[in-house]
Amino acid sequence: MDRADRACLADAFLAEAVFASRAKQAVGTFIAQSGSSVGRQCGLGANAEVVLDLTPRAKELFDQLWPGGVADLERTRDVMRAWVEDQDAFDRRRNHFLKAFRQEHGVDRKAYSPELRAEFERGLAQINAEVEAARRAAASRLVD
Repeated sequence: MDRADRACLADAFLAEAVFASRAKQAVGTFIAQSGSSVGRQCGLGANAEVVLDLTPRAKELFDQLWPGGVADLERTRDVMRAWVEDQDAFDRRRNHFLKAFRQEHGVDRKAYSPELRAEFERGLAQINAEVEAARRAAASRLVD
């Protein structure tokens, strides 16, 4: 398997780490916020939750990435942990951008002028491009 294929697998592997962590985070946030509007965050809770247990899909990806076992498990876990925390920060940034934009311009995008719609899309595209670059870099660290 070439490096590009391994990087794609690593990218999917990191996405699985985020999914597992988000499931725990969602439950914790729901419990903490249920019935109360005090202290509500951007929907993600106060902090990132990091779950390093492998989902069944992550296990499949792990076995494809490291068929003979990973050489440095602690390093792999560190990359996973860092990516979950980075993804959480990007998601918070995206949520804050959306909230601020909607507070200033309204929530109905159909009512936005073409210029305002373009500004909205540029803002999201910029954040998404940064996420993509950071995820590729994290995936690269996994396969190096």
